[in-house]
Amino acid sequence: MLDHDGDTHLYVQIAEIIREQIQRGDLAPGRPIPSEAAIQSEFGVARTTARRAVHMLREEGLIYTVQGEGTFVAAPDSAPREPRKLPMYRKIAEDIVQEIRSGDLQPRRPVPSETALVQRYEVARETVRRAIGRLRDQGWVYTVPQRGTFVSAEDKWPED
Repeated sequence: MLDHDGDTHLYVQIAEIIREQIQRGDLAPGRPIPSEAAIQSEFGVARTTARRAVHMLREEGLIYTVQGEGTFVAAPDSAPREPRKLPMYRKIAEDIVQEIRSGDLQPRRPVPSETALVQRYEVARETVRRAIGRLRDQGWVYTVPQRGTFVSAEDKWPED
């Protein structure tokens, strides 16, 4: 619980809570930490406050960020993992294309929601949005406002 009236900045308190979770093993090395948006929601703070807490932990070497993938708990006495050869948004897009081609996702039926894909891949919402945008640009999916994103008819799929 944050002390909103105390003499310690909220971002310092949040960093301490996450630091304790890492030390207890609740957040294991190599696993993602909560996103800035999740920290905002959980603690009821501004994005800037969440960002400052993450920055503080990164400066301490407890966490590291991989562009386009997220922020992860650093392993004790180890270097951060190497970035993927394929950006995560492209991997998500390729996985969805595979599900479409295999028939697991049918034309005119919805693709998994942003929330489901965020949870499945443990990435930021923006990464999922980028993957869906790529699929939309290629013709694999289309979006209906207030309804979701759906698999395009087979005749709209890109040529191989």
